[in-house]
Amino acid sequence: MTSTGGRRTARRLATGFGVVAAGGLIVPSGVAYAEPTQEEVESKLGELQEQADGIVQDYNKAKEDYDAAKEKADDLKERVGDEQERYEKLRDDVAEFASAAYQGSDLSAPSTVINTGSPEDLLAQSADIGYLSEHQKEKLDDFSDSSERLFRLKDEADSALAEAKDKKDEIEQKKDEVEEKIDEQEDLLAEFPEAEPASGGDDSAGASYTGPASGNARAALDFAFAQVGKPYVYGATGPSSYDCSGLVMRAWGAAGVSLPRTTYGQAEVGHRVSRDQLQPGDIVFFYGGLGHDGLYVGNGQMVHAPRTGRNVEVVSLSGYWDSQFQFGVRP
Repeated sequence: MTSTGGRRTARRLATGFGVVAAGGLIVPSGVAYAEPTQEEVESKLGELQEQADGIVQDYNKAKEDYDAAKEKADDLKERVGDEQERYEKLRDDVAEFASAAYQGSDLSAPSTVINTGSPEDLLAQSADIGYLSEHQKEKLDDFSDSSERLFRLKDEADSALAEAKDKKDEIEQKKDEVEEKIDEQEDLLAEFPEAEPASGGDDSAGASYTGPASGNARAALDFAFAQVGKPYVYGATGPSSYDCSGLVMRAWGAAGVSLPRTTYGQAEVGHRVSRDQLQPGDIVFFYGGLGHDGLYVGNGQMVHAPRTGRNVEVVSLSGYWDSQFQFGVRP
């Protein structure tokens, strides 16, 4: 089954490996590349899976940071608006009494008063600020304070927006990295579908959990099984698509348990358990970088959102996933 796409993929893979696995020899320039073996493809596919999962979680964390910074900026902009109204009201009051107090001088024009940056400088030009009543002095102090608050809030808002933009740029970079890894995975899957880790699961739309879990774990698994067949989309938290941590978060959320958004955060909650201590509903984590997770079902299986091009599914933990298992967490 050799095709133009297959030869192209083979050449790219051989270049990526750099060394022929079987002989350990560097392939000389101009020598035809042999198509990679299934073992090589599976190894590369696993590597890409781990890289993509890690980038997805970095994307999710960067998105969280961006949303928080944007919320802060929006809040500061609202406060700037409120302070702007207060500032303008005080400015008009100061202009009114300053103009009345100094009739006949160049300061009597309201436009001159209003456009002066510092009311203290304006009134200091008078021979005696004692003309002002206590109430007017309070207004003057309020005006000065409001001016300072307004400029400070504007500076904070500008800083928050700059931070939000940096986070947004970071997100876009992560997104590009994810898409590049996903393209590589799709190339591999298109040319070597037999190299894909066997799922042994049911990809039909929706499923029912029939295992022994009860209480919150049962509610979480009922939710997760109802999502079986829905597509994986990185950054998604439902209801029509999910990434791995998005599915876990929503499943346990349906049970009334609030979990962090990322696998990194989810790994830090609850009680950590080993492979032989797993119970249905436990969150299972994979890869040294903890880039992937799912929910343990029982009988050596889990339900998870695997990767782009695949749907939420129930899979065996034997073989590939068992080799990548790190630990479980019981929320």
